[in-house]
Amino acid sequence: MAQIKDVAKRAGVSVASVSRVLAGHTGVTEATRQRVLEAVQAMDYRPDLAARRLRSRRTDTVGLIVSDIRNPFFTEVSRAVEDMAYQNRMRVILCNADENPEKEALYLDLMRDENVSGVILSPSLPTLAHFRIQDYPFPVVLVDRCDRETTADAVVLDNTDSAYRLTIHLIEQGYRRIAFIYGATSATGRQRQEGYVTAMATHGLETLTQAVPATVDAARIAASELVQGSLFPDALMGSNGLILLGLVEALREARLQFPEQIGLAGFDDLPWTRLVEPGITVIAQPTYDIGQATIELLLQRIAHPSQSVRRVVLRGELRERGSSVRRKDATL
Repeated sequence: MAQIKDVAKRAGVSVASVSRVLAGHTGVTEATRQRVLEAVQAMDYRPDLAARRLRSRRTDTVGLIVSDIRNPFFTEVSRAVEDMAYQNRMRVILCNADENPEKEALYLDLMRDENVSGVILSPSLPTLAHFRIQDYPFPVVLVDRCDRETTADAVVLDNTDSAYRLTIHLIEQGYRRIAFIYGATSATGRQRQEGYVTAMATHGLETLTQAVPATVDAARIAASELVQGSLFPDALMGSNGLILLGLVEALREARLQFPEQIGLAGFDDLPWTRLVEPGITVIAQPTYDIGQATIELLLQRIAHPSQSVRRVVLRGELRERGSSVRRKDATL
């Protein structure tokens, strides 16, 4: 295996010159740079990344810790982060925390050991409750999940406003007993629940909410209990794509048609929401933009550690489809 001294000998330069070329420094001539790069290619030289980490406090690696990789939202965010990292010649360490604070802590320790340049984190509620940016030796940008009082760079959706607009849409379509099922483990679910409650209160309507683990099965079970209970809802709302899918499964099992017998709406414009007849009304998140904005914010923080804390809030788009058409017996 070729070593850096072998590359230097073949190129006819010093080891220091080879190091400067590989590090992208400008203090070498173009002729020297070309000889070094040609020697690297000819000898199939691979830098010793472990040694480089020991010599420098910065690596070309960022960490991405998502709460549930099965959630299509985080799959798309991860794609955007990786795309942007690739363009900036950086690598990504992807970790799936499964909404588990212990796994989050384990992976954050891993990021310390790997000496990453920065971390993108979608924290669970327990982690967010005790989050302090000064506890970490690297920059951290929060994605999707952030409390108003959290002092850290973050990229989020306008969660409260989006849920408010979605609820108002259902109310304007004549639905009154609207049940909202939301994720129990994230600030996002809680903020969307706040928007729902505000919208219902604005029209003097009673709220019906249930917090569940953000899984298809948990949402299906919760929705099944609701539609089999004494207070049959006019409409169901889900706080993310996995929960919304669980609501659809529950209605299928109960042989309930939407919107003929019950309205339906939720978050995340996933492909299946357009294929299920007559189409499901959703808040579409600019998911790729969220991931892209998050790593851009992280790269800016890495380059300028003392800049002021920034929060990027992106707007969701209400996409009306057949699942929430106006009730025939609606009176406003």
